[in-house]
Amino acid sequence: MDFTSVKDRMEKTIIVFSEKLSEVRAGRANPAILNKVKIDYYGTPTPINQVAGVSVPEARLIVIQPWDASVLKEIEKAILASDIGINPNNDGKVIRLAFPELNEERRKELVKDIKKMAEDAKVAVRGVRRDGLDEAKAKQKNSEITEDELKAAETEIQKITDKYVEEIDQILANKEKEVMSI
Repeated sequence: MDFTSVKDRMEKTIIVFSEKLSEVRAGRANPAILNKVKIDYYGTPTPINQVAGVSVPEARLIVIQPWDASVLKEIEKAILASDIGINPNNDGKVIRLAFPELNEERRKELVKDIKKMAEDAKVAVRGVRRDGLDEAKAKQKNSEITEDELKAAETEIQKITDKYVEEIDQILANKEKEVMSI
């Protein structure tokens, strides 16, 4: 039996989980929090990184320098309308986003949110496992594979699942450590 679709779907779950984590505002400046912020650029919703240079000159500062000065106000409005929780500082040439220091209570809250994201990712991986097992059982029912091959497939799918759950736990532990050490 071929397990590539199971592996691919679990890998996509890991990628989505990692992207969600990169958008978590952990007190350190990370340009990924701007990924979902779009501005109206000549009638088209456009990501900020396509109309401006986004840099991180310091650990707690993001500088956005638009290539076209006329979009400065649009960028500022989009950031204010988004839910990233940082007020932009516009000096007429660039926009600065200063990240405040996180207090202990906020860190613990972030860790709780991160753990929930990890649990959601694990549930998604287990859903893929269930689909893989159902597919294997259907093949056995249709006499495409033997009962021994079904047992071997179940064992292999469980091994793959365990590997990806472990990877999620590792990513979670690293992010948790990052949040608590800032």
